Amino acid sequence: MEYNQFFVAAMACLGAGIAVFTGVGPGIGEGIAASKAVEAVGRNPDAEGKIRNMMVLGIALSETTGIYGLIIALLLIFLKA
Repeated sequence: MEYNQFFVAAMACLGAGIAVFTGVGPGIGEGIAASKAVEAVGRNPDAEGKIRNMMVLGIALSETTGIYGLIIALLLIFLKA
């Protein structure tokens, strides 16, 4: 391997690490969403079904950013130039 290939491989691994870090945001957001849903159910137990449905939808939408980051990381690792 020549020097340029080592540099490309190192930058791809660095980029993959940064891309995987995108999973931190959805993790924090999902924890906050779950805590707020528990608070809402505690205040209004009759609306539990609606609250749960909205929470699951919000968590699913926020999780996509983490999944996109994982896909980008895998592409960077396995499809180096």
